[in-house]
Amino acid sequence: MQTIRHKVIVLGNQGVGKTSIITRYVQKSYLNNTTPTVGGSLFVHRLVVDNFPIKLEVWDTAGQERYRSVVSMFYRGTNAAIIVFDVTSQQTFESVQEWVAELKTIVESPMVLCVVGNKIDLRENRQVTRDEAYQYARSIGASYHECSAMQDQGVEVIFDNLARALQRLFGNNCTRNEETVNLSINSTVYGRGVKPKCCGVSI
Repeated sequence: MQTIRHKVIVLGNQGVGKTSIITRYVQKSYLNNTTPTVGGSLFVHRLVVDNFPIKLEVWDTAGQERYRSVVSMFYRGTNAAIIVFDVTSQQTFESVQEWVAELKTIVESPMVLCVVGNKIDLRENRQVTRDEAYQYARSIGASYHECSAMQDQGVEVIFDNLARALQRLFGNNCTRNEETVNLSINSTVYGRGVKPKCCGVSI
């Protein structure tokens, strides 16, 4: 049976925990200290949804403003986007609107949207309520999830639900156009049977 490939891009401001969420899901690990992502890094995870094998090609992107023009090139061919904010920072939540607006100006094809509030373990410092974030996600046609990458809480549910949403939207055939982009950065690939690639990564 042919594996269905889906490209997933993870967006959000620097420091919201994008890399931590991805590595928690793909590698089942958590790094206390992560360096800021430069450009983007590719992670691959395979799973089965309703007896169909799926390969999620998850792009971890830079959150710094100076890399925005670089990050935008990763939008092409996107099937799904996860926009992450830090529940202890109102500013990172407000920035979600900017990420969504930019994404929708570039990606015209149908895609699955998911808004994620990270760092729910820091309850005493919380600035964004669950209801506020949920209502916003609903207003843009996105699902909403909360998680703690550090405590491994809610992370797997995000990607499992995303995979099912992709299956509902695209069925057994992904309609994404195959594109090859020559990257000027290194791309790290994780996943069983997958070898790291650099420069000229097929996305």
